[in-house]
Amino acid sequence: MAETGLKDRIEPFLKRLPAVKRPEKHVHFRRKLMWTVAILVLYFILSNISVFGLSKSSQDIFLAYRAILAGASGSIILLGIGPIVTASIVLQLLVGAEVLPLDTTDPKDQAIFQGLQKLLVFVMIILETLPQMAGLLIPDTAIASSLGVDISFLSAIIFIQVVIGGVLILYMDEIVSKWGIGSGVSLFIVAGVAQALVGGIINWNPPRLDQPLGFSVPGIGENLPVGIIFKWEYFFTNVPQSQLLSIDGILRLLTQGELFALIATIVIFLVVVYVESTRIEIPLSHAAVRGARGKFPVKLIYASVLPMILVRVVQANIQMIGNLLYSRGITILGTYNQSGTPQPPGLMFFLNPIRNWYDWLPPFVGQYYPGISSWAIVLHLMVDAFILVGGGILFAIFWVETTGMGSTRVAKQIQKSGMQIPGFRRNEQVIEKVVARYIPKVTVIGGAFIGVLTLFASMFGLIGGVGGTGMLLAVSIIYQLYEKVASEQLMEMHPLIRKFLGEE
Repeated sequence: MAETGLKDRIEPFLKRLPAVKRPEKHVHFRRKLMWTVAILVLYFILSNISVFGLSKSSQDIFLAYRAILAGASGSIILLGIGPIVTASIVLQLLVGAEVLPLDTTDPKDQAIFQGLQKLLVFVMIILETLPQMAGLLIPDTAIASSLGVDISFLSAIIFIQVVIGGVLILYMDEIVSKWGIGSGVSLFIVAGVAQALVGGIINWNPPRLDQPLGFSVPGIGENLPVGIIFKWEYFFTNVPQSQLLSIDGILRLLTQGELFALIATIVIFLVVVYVESTRIEIPLSHAAVRGARGKFPVKLIYASVLPMILVRVVQANIQMIGNLLYSRGITILGTYNQSGTPQPPGLMFFLNPIRNWYDWLPPFVGQYYPGISSWAIVLHLMVDAFILVGGGILFAIFWVETTGMGSTRVAKQIQKSGMQIPGFRRNEQVIEKVVARYIPKVTVIGGAFIGVLTLFASMFGLIGGVGGTGMLLAVSIIYQLYEKVASEQLMEMHPLIRKFLGEE
């Protein structure tokens, strides 16, 4: 009774939160596509609007996570989808642990859950912005003096801009979810990764950070262009053939010439597409309609690659805490350099994700971490492997159980739909026993597999520096988006299918 009373008290408040109106009837495919493209264009526009008053000396502690957070450094959407994902993790944990007694299968509880999630996103936007104002997002003193305002006033302006950007991302995601195709979160991840990949192929500008060749080329210098096409052109036109064919030259071509990255990008793309199509199909038949048959697919990556987002977001938040403590003179968790990168042998160094071969290949690690010992390199790689594989399994189980994909929920859905498994009695407990043979095992195997795949991609780096997690997410999302578009087109051509699935 107390729980019901609490729900009744908070429901009116949650309904007052600003929300995108849900369509009252079926939205045609062309209109969904129009809304999706419009939001995508708006995302690219916002990613190129810089935060006014921000100093160039500001640090982006989420730089290594940009591909999965879908934000842009120095722009008003620098928070990206971080607050949305963090709020989702917190709320799913509270519901999964039954701290919040909500049944997400009940329409009323589902509305309360969505309202609480939106409220928590607002809170997370503020909580993720405020700490960065304390020494990370630095106001430009020259701009403050030219405007004749106090530096604290300019800091407040920066804070407001970042918060507005976070709110815009929230409602853009809601528009896509209700009026577009797929979800805004997925769309923004793909957009960020695609932008990075295009830049990693055709960008002729030098990198932001120096990447020395290891040997000098007279009149050229030691910086390579960002784009892989122009890197190869640089090597073959400016490096003597004798040096290029040497062991050191071949190693440089594989690493700094990003041949490793190209191979890894192609391999990851092909493997994820193959794995996405690999599934176990449990046959179903309708109990009342003879001849009506179907299949319940259990994909090898049953929890998708979303657990990797959760793993990396947790790592990003831990790094933010460590950086903030270091800025306050507390070095118990480790130290950071001027660019915000944790330094060995602190704890935060070992918890920092492997991004490319500069983090584990001994000939190159010393360029970023002078004097680092071999045991620290090995331990760093092992810790990240444990986090990815262990975290992938843990969050895959957590995601399946808290999103209605577990054996019990699946059995209930099959039972309610009037379907049954041929050869077995039409009973919920019986159906649960059958699906339980596959779902828990596939969840664990899929979580571990995605962790290993992410580690492999991260070790060799990918074109554009998108990172292993970002590439996995992008390929998986594109494949699922393809399936979603195909489904939308099918329902558009055959309205009876739409009615059968319960859509107006």
